[in-house]
Formats: sequence, structure tokens, C-alpha cells
Amino acid sequence: MKRLLLSTLLPLAFPAWASEPSAQRQQQLSALLDQDCGSCHGMTRKGGLGSPLTMEAMRELGDEALVATILDGRPGTPMPPWKLMLSEADARWLVRRLKGETP
Repeated sequence: MKRLLLSTLLPLAFPAWASEPSAQRQQQLSALLDQDCGSCHGMTRKGGLGSPLTMEAMRELGDEALVATILDGRPGTPMPPWKLMLSEADARWLVRRLKGETP
């Protein structure tokens, strides 16, 4: 009984970012950020069809709002939902990368 309870509650004790994407996945996410995000937000991420994704612009926004935007998109705009291709851990890693918190 204790083991079942522990295995059920243990994942809840750690934040969602605890499941860090593998090094290979991080490379894939970096390529996605450069290519796919860059195609709308500008290759230098200073804006284009989409808003700027500069570190300064991203630091002003909350992590949860950014994760939701990545996963759910923005209805009525060209920003698509990525939740079919990205996990929440992927989205959180991208947010940290955009904010300059990852290499």
C-alpha cells in the first residue's frame, strides 16, 4: 500500500520541469526554435509575422502563459498549437531557452 501511494504521489512532488528533455531532444528543440519559430518570429527572433521572441520580451512574460501559448497556440492568429508534437517538458525547456536560462 505504501509503495502504491508513494509511486502515485511522488511525481506530484516535483515540478513539471523536472523531466528535462534528453540532450538529443534539446538539439531537436533548438532546431525547431531556429527554423519553425524563426519562420514567423524572424530568424533573429526580433519579430516578423509573429511577435518578437527576444530574451528581453520573454522575460517580461510569465512562464505559464508562454507554455500555454506554445502548447495551445493563439486562436485568431497564425500561432499554431504545438501540443501534438511537443510535451509540456519540451515547452518549458523552450521557455527557459527563450529567457536565456539554458545553454
